[in-house]
Amino acid sequence: MTSPVAPIELAGTEARWSGAVEVSDEALAALAAAAPTTTETVDRDALAEASRDWWPLALHWALAGQVPNRAAAVVRPTSVDEVAAVLAVCAEHQLPVTAAGGRSGVCGASVPVFGGVVLDTTGLAGLVAVDALAGVVEVAAGTFGPELEAELQENHGLSIGHFPQSFELATVGGWVACRGAGQYSTRYGKIEDLVVGLEVVLADGRVIRTGGAPAAAVGPDLTQLFVGSEGTLGIVTRVWLRAHPVAPHEARAAYTFVSFADGVAACRDVLRRGATPAVLRLYDAEESARGRGGDGQRCTLLVLDEGDPALVAATMAIVDEVATAGEPAPDQLVADWLDHRNDTSALQVLTHKGFVVDTMEIAAPWSRLDDLFAEVRAALLSVPHARAATCHLSHSYADGACLYFTFAATPPAAEIETTYTALWDAGQRAVLEHGGNLSHHHGVGLNRGRFMAEALGPAFGVLTALKSALDPRGILNPGKLGLPSAFGAPPWPPGEA
Repeated sequence: MTSPVAPIELAGTEARWSGAVEVSDEALAALAAAAPTTTETVDRDALAEASRDWWPLALHWALAGQVPNRAAAVVRPTSVDEVAAVLAVCAEHQLPVTAAGGRSGVCGASVPVFGGVVLDTTGLAGLVAVDALAGVVEVAAGTFGPELEAELQENHGLSIGHFPQSFELATVGGWVACRGAGQYSTRYGKIEDLVVGLEVVLADGRVIRTGGAPAAAVGPDLTQLFVGSEGTLGIVTRVWLRAHPVAPHEARAAYTFVSFADGVAACRDVLRRGATPAVLRLYDAEESARGRGGDGQRCTLLVLDEGDPALVAATMAIVDEVATAGEPAPDQLVADWLDHRNDTSALQVLTHKGFVVDTMEIAAPWSRLDDLFAEVRAALLSVPHARAATCHLSHSYADGACLYFTFAATPPAAEIETTYTALWDAGQRAVLEHGGNLSHHHGVGLNRGRFMAEALGPAFGVLTALKSALDPRGILNPGKLGLPSAFGAPPWPPGEA
């Protein structure tokens, strides 16, 4: 794969929002010179397509022939020097520039809120180098996950072990930009645990390198400054990742529990015993009944581990001891999940039917999960036109876990946008009020920006100061992460300052 996958058909090329920054002929000529073979400034279809991602609300707009806003130019650099040249042009002309990879994000992070330039990183692709002894691989940021894993496994006997649901749609740079989590994260960690170092182009065109040495103590960890920054502090062009030998052995198991709380307690006790199975996924009763072998009353836990046979055997033995509070279920349920885990077709189907549907993934300490499970679902279901609010636990850690809420509503067509806003306001604020964090792996983007100051408290001022220092003209992905914008307030949500 070398280009993004469209989230849904686009019925037109109109911009829903006004206020796009105009790009002068002089600036367009300079961009064409900076990335001479990959600049698009004329084709409205290409500009519109490059100006959207998988944000569920924007899928409704796409069916109406609209993108949130339309870029004036799309550049697809093929080298770090071209990226630096493009950013130097944007800085000189004060043009907003939005980095985009696979555009698989669901929070509007790669939407060019103020128009300007979309910098498509997929021209920066390929595995660059492999240090087999250190278990470190160097990869260009625009490389798609399947291509990277195929080359590593087939030619080097290695794997990153990072398999998000968007695996077939997303790039390595996208993983880094939003602090992504693979479905095997309990074994291998989230992307921030896998990143060894980065090459980053700053807003003024300077190129820097961060990290690279194991367990370094050279001041603050600058790598982590850019991981999760969603293109607001710099453009990631190369990534160094930890890799491990392809697992020689795998084991699977499944269990059911009377309640979600019982299942959560089992997951917690597994981690407290020191076991870290690659997959530990607990579904509430409603989700268990949808293809997880449930009867609508019990909650299903799926377990998978891989690695050295002795380690896997010990891990699965601990899981089985802890899960005595539940009942064994067929491990075929794990195979069924593996076969369908990346299927996103329901989103398109429900959008076509007029449903408002989205997901909200958060993380919290074990001590807060039971309250969050109840309170967030109740808050979502209290919104007019809400139809469903379900939950599963998708990633577990020593101190807590990720809860992944799925919600749906059926408002009148004229109330789709207000219902969507109300669902996020109700659900996300219930999360923050009951001890959860703002996001576990989808990131913040545009949609969650309005919650950032509340989520970070006084630390939000530190982030704002960092943005001002690294990007004084405010050109990098303006309107995202709730940061102040040099181009004005973002138009979403309506009425927000």
